[in-house]
Formats: sequence, C-alpha cells, structure tokens
Amino acid sequence: MLKNKTKKPFLVGSLLAGFFAVSYFGVSQITQNVYSDASQNTKVEEKALASAEIGSSKKTEPVSTHLKTPEPLKGIYMTACAGSMPSFRNRLAKIADDTEINSIIIDVKDYSGTISFKSDNPLFKDNGGTGCKISDLREFVEVLHEKNIYTIARITVFQDPYYSKIHPELAVKRLSDGAVWKDRKGLSFIDVGAKPYWDYIVALGEESYKLGFDELNFDYIRFPSDGDMKDIDFTWSRGKNKAVALEEFFAYLHEKLSPTGAKLSADLFGMTTTNTDDLNIGQVLERTLPYFDYVMPMVYPSHYPPYFNGWKNPNLQVYGVVNFSMSHAVSRAEATTTPIYLMGESRIGTSTPPKYTKKPENRLKLRPWLQDFQYGGTYGATEVRAQIRATYDAGLTSWILWDPANKYTLGALEK
Repeated sequence: MLKNKTKKPFLVGSLLAGFFAVSYFGVSQITQNVYSDASQNTKVEEKALASAEIGSSKKTEPVSTHLKTPEPLKGIYMTACAGSMPSFRNRLAKIADDTEINSIIIDVKDYSGTISFKSDNPLFKDNGGTGCKISDLREFVEVLHEKNIYTIARITVFQDPYYSKIHPELAVKRLSDGAVWKDRKGLSFIDVGAKPYWDYIVALGEESYKLGFDELNFDYIRFPSDGDMKDIDFTWSRGKNKAVALEEFFAYLHEKLSPTGAKLSADLFGMTTTNTDDLNIGQVLERTLPYFDYVMPMVYPSHYPPYFNGWKNPNLQVYGVVNFSMSHAVSRAEATTTPIYLMGESRIGTSTPPKYTKKPENRLKLRPWLQDFQYGGTYGATEVRAQIRATYDAGLTSWILWDPANKYTLGALEK
C-alpha cells in the first residue's frame, strides 16, 4: 500500500524546499567550483572543442540543422557557469565521447532569470541578470552537433527574480501589502496566470531553437510553495484552480512552439508520478503529458519523505524509489482514465477523487531526472547505476543525470 503522506501542505512545502535548496545552493556554489577548476591544467583531447573559446569571432548566423532525438537518450546537465568556461565544458562534453552519454542539457535561463546567451532581440539583449553568460553558446552547440551530441536548452520559467524586478506587475504578490512576494531564499516568481509573460517564454524558446538547440526543456513550471504561503496573492490567477491555470500555459507553449519543429519537454516534481493531487503547486502528470514530447519527473530519492511507500529512509532504497515512481508514471501515462484530486475542489458527499479521462500516451514520453549528487545519503556509482536500472525495469529507456556542481560519477556510466 502506498504510504505517501505528501498531501499534508506542510510536508509538501518541506519537501519542495529541500529540493530547491539543492538546486539553488548547488548552482550558487558552482561559480566558485568552476573558477577553481579553471585553474587546473586540464588536457582537452578533442581539438575541435579546445578551439571553442570564449569570445569567438564567428558570425552568429542561424543554425539550419538540428539533430534527431536519440532513442534512448542518456544525458547530463550543464550550468551556464560551467558552459562559460571551455576547460570545464570540454570535460563534460568529453563524457559523451567516452561513455554512453549522448545528450547535454544547458541552462539558457537559470534560477536568477539570467539569459545565458547574446541576442539582438529587444526582449533579451539588455538582460541584466546576475547569473553566468556564455558568449559563444552558438558555436559551442555547433561543436556538440559535430560530435553528434543532442542539445537541450533548459529554461527556468516562473521562478524569475530578474523579470519580477523589472515587471513587478506580473509577479506573485504579498497579500499584506501588495509588494513582490519572495520565497525563503529571497527569490521571486512570476504569476502563472500572467499571460504577457507567456510570450516572453515563447520568444526565448524560439531564440534558443534558432541558436541551434534541438529541444526546449521547461523547468519551474509551477506555483511557488516554500515561503510564507499565508501572505501570498496570485493576482493574475486569482479564483482559478492551479492545475487548470498551469495546463492553460502548457497548451499555449504547445500551440506556439510546436510549429518551430523543436522538441518540447517539461520537468515535474517527482511525486507527480504517485500523487493524484496537484501538490498545491499545479502540477498533475495527466495535465502535462498531452502538451510535451517528453515529461521528466525529478525522482531524486533524497527528496522523498521518511516512510514513503513504507521505506523509513528512501535514500537507502534508490532502486525502489525510482522504479516505484516511474512504474506508476508508466501506468498513468498508458491509462485512459485516472483518479485526479485537485486542491480546493469540492467533493461533497464522496471521498473518491474524480476520474480524469484522457487518451493513452506513449510510455517513452517519460524520461526521469536521476540523482548524481550528495544529499541525504551517499550517491556513488552503485547508487546512480541502480537508478538507471530501475528506470529500465519500469519499461523506460531514457534518463538524464542531475548534479548542480556538474561533477558526474563516471563509474556509473557504460563505456
């Protein structure tokens, strides 16, 4: 029996806060790690990669060709900070030379709202975000393509301190005084219902695809959860069910970006695979699948609560957590109906969640994020490989490893 207690608001907020602590602080620390690594005399075996230096004088003409999505896809994540330094990014690219990795996902808009590449588009050219920038990103993508490495542009969506600052009228507000609301880390969000911002995200997706990226990945597609939720006001989404509001955004992305030819993927909190509510952040698996080519649940074992599925410490059950979660996701993807509970929805006279009718989806749309970072337990080659095996045993073929420090466990990867 599933002993998932995440329906308690305080527990969901705690879990989400833990996840974003890893994501945010890991990325914050990467700058120091990158500059430290840059001082090392790293031997770069690939001459083409070694020549991809910052400040390349190549003309920034649109890339006309894109790679087909590999099946299976096996990827790693690269921050913009790592991507801004040839010695660091070359080592990450070399992982694809030496192992089964065939894809790299790179930040084009990070947690700070910083656009990592140069653009003449008025919407982006004056972006003054505090994050890292990659001055020759187009050239680097071309080099990766020459090596047959599939490239994915990661776009952090509604968590955007930069855009919230210059457009406070679109931001999530404090209920008490109408000022911009911030979470526990001091980060602000754009209201999911702020439709003027949707066009900003669509334009960024179009620019990223023109830059040469093969796929557009959308992260932080959610309502905020880990701040003072008693003093929060969604002025653009007021009176609307969160899951419905988010699905409207998904539909808009699909409508506007699918014609470009870009593959689209969405990141979801891991518990969307097993919870039938929206975790109070608007994310529901069934309401996401129809609008994206790939859906990527973040099933990091360290981010599951004690006694999840009866396991006292999920960190000691890395295979079990991933296999249980993704097996549930497969069943729900292929089902024609599934019970869905939406936060705030009235269910007078019954305790049974309503059925959500849907068309069956291909299980291979599911592509989990797997944990390759130290948090809550030890994650070495054994633990990382166990998660990969759990993914395969759930009937899936593709996965991407996440480490905010970009230091991956090579011993977990096949040559």
